Amino acid sequence: MIPRTVFSEEHEAFRATVRRFLAKEVVPFHAQWERDGKVSREVWLAAGDAGLLCCNIPEAYGGLCGDFLFSAVVVEEMARVGATGPGWYLHSDIVAPYLLNYGSEEMKKAWLPRMARGEAIGAIAMTEPVAGSDLQGIATTARRDGDAYVVNGQKVFITNGQLCDLVLVVSKTNPAAAKGYEGMSIVLVEGDRPGFEKGRNLDKVGRRAQDTSELFFADVRVPRSNLLGLEEGQGFVQLMQQLPQERLLQAIHGASTIEAALGWTAEYTRGRRAFGRAIADFQNTRFKLAEIKTQAVVARTFVDRCLELHVKHNLDAVDAAMAKMWVTDLLCSVLDTCVQLHGGYGYMWEYPIARAWADSRVARIAGGSAEIMREIIGRSV
Repeated sequence: MIPRTVFSEEHEAFRATVRRFLAKEVVPFHAQWERDGKVSREVWLAAGDAGLLCCNIPEAYGGLCGDFLFSAVVVEEMARVGATGPGWYLHSDIVAPYLLNYGSEEMKKAWLPRMARGEAIGAIAMTEPVAGSDLQGIATTARRDGDAYVVNGQKVFITNGQLCDLVLVVSKTNPAAAKGYEGMSIVLVEGDRPGFEKGRNLDKVGRRAQDTSELFFADVRVPRSNLLGLEEGQGFVQLMQQLPQERLLQAIHGASTIEAALGWTAEYTRGRRAFGRAIADFQNTRFKLAEIKTQAVVARTFVDRCLELHVKHNLDAVDAAMAKMWVTDLLCSVLDTCVQLHGGYGYMWEYPIARAWADSRVARIAGGSAEIMREIIGRSV
């Protein structure tokens, strides 16, 4: 196996902590959370207390002050045990960076320490019923009214939507802008604002322990200071600057899930017998597992290189798109093969391969569809 060199001893020590935490606080309860449609708030507090949230946020704002590799460790270990319920990486590595990079000092001090402790749960609301990959087509507005913004609109497919205490709402502050992206801004909406309503917890095919919701905004008034950035119209640029990290997170999770699926499938085929011998002894099985192992190593090597570049702030949008597209496409292909090697048991929810198969299909859609990734990559050719 090609050795991994991206993580230090400190990262690996942290990995051991994360692994112990997940074994004690997440794995035993995940099936119940799937039935509930959301995780408990208590596990968020426990994760904050253990230092698993906002790992690369400065200590001044309550974070661990580690580099992005600490966040990657959390994502990898969650993928290893199939813990798709807690929306920690969106909270810690997507929402928190927006606040850190574009929020006012007052905003950062008010929210980041609470987020690091798990006391406040963050979400970001981009997608709408009429606008998914085409963010310029959003209809949600944030209209200036004196010293306030009045937010109106609807969002859908919002991770942490039921539990969230704050939402970064991608809005049109200037719907009449000649170019749609020039009129976009991101506005922070607190969970207790009058007019803000959390809709139904969506009934998804997979990731059933993760609360994913519709959100409604009807004349929600927020202060002018809730704007992210120094002026209106910066939202699209902010999104483009942060989306590569979101896409890398998808690739990290995908590569680790591929490795986990290989382990589950190898173990199953060694124990399952047919025609007097183990399934693993059939040439077809050995060849399939050989292909998956090779694909896992190639994916891991590529993602680790992207991690190295990202930590040095050298991962560009095209590289991130390639990682997201290729790894998530591969993930779905690998999981389908692994389900097949499990036979009928691969279709049973009690088996981790079945849950991973259902949980992972959305990876080719979330964070920018595979088709959008191909468009981004194609423009660079």
